[in-house]
Amino acid sequence: MSNRVFLLNLLACLWCCIVLNLRIHLAGHNYYAFMLWNLFLAAIPLGLSIGLRQINRLVLAVPLLAVWLLFFPNAPYVLTDLMHLNEHNAHVPKWLDLLMLLSFAFVALWFGFQSLHIVQHWFARKFSHATAWCVTLGSLGLSGFGVYLGRFDRWNSWDLVHRPVSLLSRIAAYILHPMAHTRTWGFTLGFGTLLIFAYLFWFSSVPTAPDSRKLD
Repeated sequence: MSNRVFLLNLLACLWCCIVLNLRIHLAGHNYYAFMLWNLFLAAIPLGLSIGLRQINRLVLAVPLLAVWLLFFPNAPYVLTDLMHLNEHNAHVPKWLDLLMLLSFAFVALWFGFQSLHIVQHWFARKFSHATAWCVTLGSLGLSGFGVYLGRFDRWNSWDLVHRPVSLLSRIAAYILHPMAHTRTWGFTLGFGTLLIFAYLFWFSSVPTAPDSRKLD
């Protein structure tokens, strides 16, 4: 990560904190303080992907990639916080709530796309560009499902460790009986497709090409 991008990330987080603090001051309560936690969770995949850049051996990268994929949906998840618009508005204008929620959502998605871009470069160097794109599109598609589990079923990333049997049983029910869970797969397909288009738009504006050097 260049110094310019790192500084931009810090400024974006600072902006989110300023808007949130203004909202809390006007409303007289901290109902939306959870947005800070959501933004922190969205930044975890970015930190993990930066660590991945230092790893060459696949046997060491696989566990890190598994954890990265587990936490990656936390970045696009913040987009669904727009559902909280106009909740506990008190004396706060709706435009300020919209500004705050959009700020957190865009910054979180920005973190996620940076993270995915780094992972894509890693796979391109280790295997091929085709493999890298398969991983990229697959991760975005799976994120649609992960966001559904978080938003509607209220599962968290760490539940795979704390309550693995319950979580895996729930996922198995969705897979084994898809016609009984049309909302689940409708959201997964729709949101996953939206994320893919959003990343492709973002990727098309990235000036730097993936490093062509192969990893050992």
